[in-house]
Amino acid sequence: MRAEVVFSSRVDEIRATAVSRAGVGLTVAAWLTSATRFFADGAFALLFPADCRICHEPLVQASRLPVCQACRDSIVPIEGNLCSICGERMVTFSRSFPDAQAEPEPCGLCRRAAPKYSRAVAYGAFEDALREMIHLLKYDRVLPAAKLLGNKLSDALRQTPAPNGGEWLLVPVPLHVSKLRQRGFNQAELIARAALKRRPVDAVLNTKCLVRHRETVPQAGLTRHQRRENLRGAFAVRDTGAVRDRDVLLADDVFTTGTTISECARVLLRAGARSVSAVTVARVLKADRIGIERVEAERAA
Repeated sequence: MRAEVVFSSRVDEIRATAVSRAGVGLTVAAWLTSATRFFADGAFALLFPADCRICHEPLVQASRLPVCQACRDSIVPIEGNLCSICGERMVTFSRSFPDAQAEPEPCGLCRRAAPKYSRAVAYGAFEDALREMIHLLKYDRVLPAAKLLGNKLSDALRQTPAPNGGEWLLVPVPLHVSKLRQRGFNQAELIARAALKRRPVDAVLNTKCLVRHRETVPQAGLTRHQRRENLRGAFAVRDTGAVRDRDVLLADDVFTTGTTISECARVLLRAGARSVSAVTVARVLKADRIGIERVEAERAA
């Protein structure tokens, strides 16, 4: 019954679209293409009824990604006054700082202890539909989600200033071989490859130079000091020639506290990299960190 209602609504939408476009010179071929698409979507909803994996509303469009358009459109860039180094959202007081166009500045933590990386840029906040989309890829193995996430990473890549050499060495944060075998893919690599298809920056992908040769316990729930100790010695550069005198851009799905990015940057700089920056699809904001880490630990268990 639900599928029939959806199909009927698609038919009504076709009629409404035809009427609205008739006055703007819609050609017969274009109308047929549009109508074919609408009927295909209606047939999909009728023959293969399914719900959006995020909002659980009925899907009315044929797509390999089981997420409705409304949820896709709700994924927006992070906003606010962001730290110029780590990308954390900072609290500002408009009465004290009336100039909203002022240049970004480092947050207090980055001023007190500058991280190993030069800059970290994230597309959006790790919440709502963006968080669920990453979970679909990472835990539920919905591989078509990599393309949408790659598009978001591509937008973040465009925000990273070009290095002096003009070309980035894009390095996905690696998984340990046991985790890679269990999951079947490295989500950071899938997202990075999808992002580069849009050619947002001049970059060369290298998935071999950095390896994770020691398995670590999940980072969720650990203090900052425990995170550093957990990751100490976990990464190594396998090909120093590939990174020497290069500007490296680390790519990952989520930036939580920056401990993983900092450890990767440390070993890359020791191997001779000229600079190391980072780009991620999402960033955990400090105000949301405790609750999100609990959820992430439960999902990873």
